[in-house]
Amino acid sequence: MYTNFYNLREEPFRLTSDPRFFHLSEPHAAALATVVEAVMRRKGFVVMTGPIGTGKTTVVHTALQILSERAATSHPISSAFILNPTLSREEFLEMVLTEFEIPCTGTSKPTRLAALQRMLLETQRKGGTSLLLVDEAHLLTPELLEEIRLLSNSDTYQEKLLQIVLCGQPELLGMLHKPQMRALLQRVASSCSLRPLNLAEVRAYVAERLQSAGYRGAITLFPTQVLEEIVRLTEGVPRLINLLCDACLANGYRTNRPVVDLETVEESASELGLDEAQVEVPAVAQRNGAGSANGTEGIEVVADEAIGSALDRLVHAMKKRSALVPVAEEIRPEMSIKKQVAMVVNAIHEKDPGGDKVIESAVDVLIRAMKLRRASSMEL
Repeated sequence: MYTNFYNLREEPFRLTSDPRFFHLSEPHAAALATVVEAVMRRKGFVVMTGPIGTGKTTVVHTALQILSERAATSHPISSAFILNPTLSREEFLEMVLTEFEIPCTGTSKPTRLAALQRMLLETQRKGGTSLLLVDEAHLLTPELLEEIRLLSNSDTYQEKLLQIVLCGQPELLGMLHKPQMRALLQRVASSCSLRPLNLAEVRAYVAERLQSAGYRGAITLFPTQVLEEIVRLTEGVPRLINLLCDACLANGYRTNRPVVDLETVEESASELGLDEAQVEVPAVAQRNGAGSANGTEGIEVVADEAIGSALDRLVHAMKKRSALVPVAEEIRPEMSIKKQVAMVVNAIHEKDPGGDKVIESAVDVLIRAMKLRRASSMEL
């Protein structure tokens, strides 16, 4: 194990969506702000896209933890997280009820829809929010997309009862722009897209993950020329960066190298097959850049310094608090992301009740920043 050799508390480049390792690079901050704001304001439909490995699930996981932290003190949230949407209409509805933990003895569609509607109304009556998150949404069939659109019809005169986040690869955008999807596309209130990271973002990304894993050394484990080669080999895709950096640390430990050098990078890249083919990044992701909302430029979401600062404050408060509670050994691989988040949040509140006010204050700052931006845009 290389952790002791490099003075690390844990492995910094695991392929998991642990919010403790979430890095607020420009595209991820834009996407996170879009999702959190849309759910808090109960906009209805949100679409997030990005190439393979750019961190979509991590953004959704972090957004869910932010909303769950907020729900612990006020504004309760009921969530359903669908990870595998390759289902029939009947199976999808059954999965939604299961994820929302809605008891329903009947198996007919009208009975299940009535049970879902009762839950949505009850959650809204308590001042809460119902959230449906669908990962890998580019795998949804047109029939299932239509079913989801019909679920979104649940609303009152004032607001949408069900907030829906569709998260998938760029192909999802092509599906939504087909003529038969026009009714669904018109309901999308916000959208955002992720892109690969540039050199400056990769440098910050690697440094923050090392720090989150406990590294406090004065030596830079990944010098600039090494990072440049990592960016070239991975095209800035976070998942590939994690794979390559982890392999570099493992090979560096095996060859007793205290700092990763170019030879170690080349050896590690060869083992992973990264030196054989360049990573393909869809043109749509390159055009969209950091993120977008309703067709506006992606930079708009993070251009507002108040929102960017509030998000940064909130995420860092969550990370600092999470580090106090070592619950990783209690989280089993078979647990859903929703249950993992709930376990972490519950453990944190139990061991650090005073931190509730810090999180609540950070969320309040974020909400105020969002309201300010909304008021400014209305004036325009």
